[in-house]
Amino acid sequence: MLFALFLNKNVARNCKVLQNTMRLYSGVVDKRKVGVIGVPFYKGQPNAGVDLGPKILRENGKLISVLREQTKLLEVKDYGDISYEPININSGVRNLKNLPDVAGMNKSLSDKVYQILSEGRVCLTLGGDHSMGIGTVDGHLRYDPDTVVFWVDAHADLNTNTTSPTGNIHGMPLSFLLKELTNTWSDVAELKSWLTAKLPCKNLVYVALRDVDAGEQKFIEDLGIQAYGMREIDRYGIRNVMTMALEKVDPMQTKRFHCSFDIDSLDAREAPSTGTRVRGGLTLREGLQIVEQLYDTGRLDALDLTEVNPAIGDNTDVATTVRAAIAIIAGGVGGNRYAYK
Repeated sequence: MLFALFLNKNVARNCKVLQNTMRLYSGVVDKRKVGVIGVPFYKGQPNAGVDLGPKILRENGKLISVLREQTKLLEVKDYGDISYEPININSGVRNLKNLPDVAGMNKSLSDKVYQILSEGRVCLTLGGDHSMGIGTVDGHLRYDPDTVVFWVDAHADLNTNTTSPTGNIHGMPLSFLLKELTNTWSDVAELKSWLTAKLPCKNLVYVALRDVDAGEQKFIEDLGIQAYGMREIDRYGIRNVMTMALEKVDPMQTKRFHCSFDIDSLDAREAPSTGTRVRGGLTLREGLQIVEQLYDTGRLDALDLTEVNPAIGDNTDVATTVRAAIAIIAGGVGGNRYAYK
C-alpha cells in the first residue's frame, strides 16, 4: 500500500514536470538572444533625472557593446525607448501622483515586453523609476502566467494609496499586480481599463529588503510572501538565500523567472546615484550572485534594471553607479564578471 502511494505520487510529479516542460518549450525563449527596451520615465517618483537612466546606460555605459563583447549572446536587438499616451479617465482616486502617465506608460510597456518575449528573446528593460515594474511584470505574465518574480529592492513597493506616505507610485507597483490584492484597487480605472492582477503571492520573492513601511510589512506577513531582507542575507549568505528561495518557489525546477532589480538594493557605496538610498545593502558581488544564480537556472526570461539617476551625485558617483548597473545587466544574461573601465 505504501509503495503504491509512493509510486502514484511520483507518477503524478513526473506528469506535472512533463506538462510544464511541454508548456515551456511551446514558447521557449532563446537565452542567446536579447531584446533591450528603454523606459525614460520619472513620474512614479519625485527625483528629476531618473528618466536619463536608459540613455546613460547605453551611451556612457556602452551597454550594447558590453553585452555583445562580454556575453555569449548570439544577437542583441535594441528596440529603442518606449512611447506612450497618458490614460485620462479621472477616476478620482487620491494619493496616486501622475496616475494618467504611469498608467499609459505601463500599458505600452506591457505590450512591448510581451512582443519581445514572443519573438523568442530575453527581455531586458532599462529604467526609469520602478513604477515601470507594473508593465514589465504584466507583459511577462501575459506571456507565461506562471512566471516567478524576484523583486530585488531595498523597498517592498507594496503600498496602496491608503498606506503610502507619499503617493509616489514607484512604491506601489506590486500592489497592482498581486491577485490577492485585487479588491484593493477596484476603482483605479486608469489601470483597471487594461490591467488584470495575475501574480499570485506564491510566485513572488523579495530579496534585499531593509526599508519597509508598516502597511507593506502587514501585507507581507498576512499573505505569506517570501521575503529575504539584509538580515537573512547576513545570517545565511546570499548564495544560500537564493538556493532556499528557488527550492521553495520552484521545487520541480520548471518555472520561468523575471528579475526586477532596483539599483538601490545595492549599498549606497556601490550605487550612490539613485533617489532612495538606504545604507546596509548588497555588495556588488552579492548583487551579481543573485542574477547569476537566476541565469544559471536557464529560465531567466526577463530582467529589469531601475532607478539609476545620473542627476544625483558627482561624476564619480554616476560612474560608480553605471558600472554597477552594467555589471548586473551583463551578469543576468550570461556575462563574465565584467570590470567596467
